[in-house]
Amino acid sequence: MFRSLTIFSMTVLVGLSVSQAKVRRPVPRIPLTPQQQRLVREAIGHEKAIVQQIRKSTPVVQTYLQDMRPDPQLYQIPVADQYMIGRVDFGKAFVNDQYAMRNQSHGFFAGSFHFVSDLTKAFHLENSPTGFMAMMFIDPTSFDEQHYQFTFVRREFLGTVRTWVFDVQPRAKSAGRFLGRIWIEDQDGNVVRFNGTYLNNPNDEVGHYFHFDSWRINVQPGVWSPASVYIEDTLRDGPNHAQSFRGQTTFWGYSLKLPTTETDAESMEIENAQDQSQNATDMSPLQAEREWVSEAEQNVLDRLTQAGLVAPPSNFDKVLEQVTNNIIIGNNLQLPGDIHCRVILTEPLESLAIGNTILLSKGLVDVLPTEADLAAVLSFQLAQIVEGHHIDTRYAFNDRLLFPDSATFQQITMDHTPLDNQEAAKKAVDLFNHSVYHDKSGEVGLFFEQLLARQKNLTALLTPRLGDSLLRPDGQPWLSGLMQGAPRLDMNNLTQVAALPLNSHLKIDPWDDKVFQLNVSPAALLNARDKMPLEITPVYFRLQRYQQPAAVPAATPANAAAPGPPAAGAGNAQPADSAQAQPQAAPQ
Repeated sequence: MFRSLTIFSMTVLVGLSVSQAKVRRPVPRIPLTPQQQRLVREAIGHEKAIVQQIRKSTPVVQTYLQDMRPDPQLYQIPVADQYMIGRVDFGKAFVNDQYAMRNQSHGFFAGSFHFVSDLTKAFHLENSPTGFMAMMFIDPTSFDEQHYQFTFVRREFLGTVRTWVFDVQPRAKSAGRFLGRIWIEDQDGNVVRFNGTYLNNPNDEVGHYFHFDSWRINVQPGVWSPASVYIEDTLRDGPNHAQSFRGQTTFWGYSLKLPTTETDAESMEIENAQDQSQNATDMSPLQAEREWVSEAEQNVLDRLTQAGLVAPPSNFDKVLEQVTNNIIIGNNLQLPGDIHCRVILTEPLESLAIGNTILLSKGLVDVLPTEADLAAVLSFQLAQIVEGHHIDTRYAFNDRLLFPDSATFQQITMDHTPLDNQEAAKKAVDLFNHSVYHDKSGEVGLFFEQLLARQKNLTALLTPRLGDSLLRPDGQPWLSGLMQGAPRLDMNNLTQVAALPLNSHLKIDPWDDKVFQLNVSPAALLNARDKMPLEITPVYFRLQRYQQPAAVPAATPANAAAPGPPAAGAGNAQPADSAQAQPQAAPQ
């Protein structure tokens, strides 16, 4: 009897389910309120305006991709990578002027990338006229109420900016249409973030476009420009096989001018130039030689800054210079002039010395976990200066720098010879061991152990574009002399942080290319998966509205004490204080 009732009940339930399935209808959409509808229409208008605004710009576009595979200990690890950089001219059409890469005799890199074509193949966006750059825009031609329907989701703060969140769906399924979610700031109605995907073409072999999360920053009054796009997706070829990847595209240099001819590069602004016309002291031959090197140094720095590859002088330069001065003081070095530091805006890990200026790439600064690691890589280039391995003085002739920005990597060669690097590495170890950091070589050795563990999988990240590699042609670190006594790399040891994820320390102002330190608090590591050394991670901006620069204060009286550079060990002034900083608290 009980069994019969059970069967009867199951039959009734199944019957009801089938009946309900037949009459199931889509959940009706809640109409937008007049306020919500007004905000959407403002966003549509601003979206058309931002397309026109960007057509006047020639930003630098950098993309770095990592192919990932499952890992039983770390969840997933990078197994291959690819790097591309270019200047994009949006004037008449979305076209790219790539930075062609020079051939490298040491075998790390050969040939050049076809920037747009490689990316469109990687992202399967061949049918999009803008390729990967489509992810800068929701829909550059048809974002309106005739082609899309909007559903209000909630209100949400992104940093200090209050936004209204809407789901967006195309009214008709058409290849290239956006499907996802948008965030509209409530003050002027600008879209500040959108994530989702684009509808695929049914004839494509790949089932969908890759998913992305696109962020904008308020770079000027009323102007929210694309700043970064995070890409992540997984393609499953079968139940037990999946291909996944992560990527980040970064935009900067919206205020850059794109030279139309080679002669347009003749006008260069030289910052901090001083009038020496009243100095009556003659120069000795040695002083003249040093002045000649200095002139070549300034020409190259100006040209790299103009091309959008080196950041303008910033407060963070003082942090680097403080650490460098710690080494100089510890070794009682007598140098003919002050050592300056600057930041290369690109991701690959590299350093170089141009005259008396040391440059570290943003990517290198980001992944260094301690101040001792920073001191080590600065010691290497300081040693190049001490050993007299100066810049090629042919660049003292300004006409040698009259070339299109896209040829910068080919025309300006800053890397040293293997013999110079060998001499500098030996000297750098000596400089480090006689500095205040002498008892921290174990930390440095741990960082290089992490590089060795991933060098075969991250060749693009470890390939320099302008200067010197961290690794010798045989794959060993130039500063292997600092690896003695380093502990064995142990990913399960949560007190051991060998290298940080990318984007852990610096952010770029996409308008004027200045770099700033992230204001982050260290996050506790819960397991080995939280370390993510040298890896791409999701982007999350703490958005702020544009604020006019503060008025320049009155001149300080001559007898007043001048403020010094930030102390290397104070506050959030250097990488040592954010050794476990997580990039999820990314650029503001």
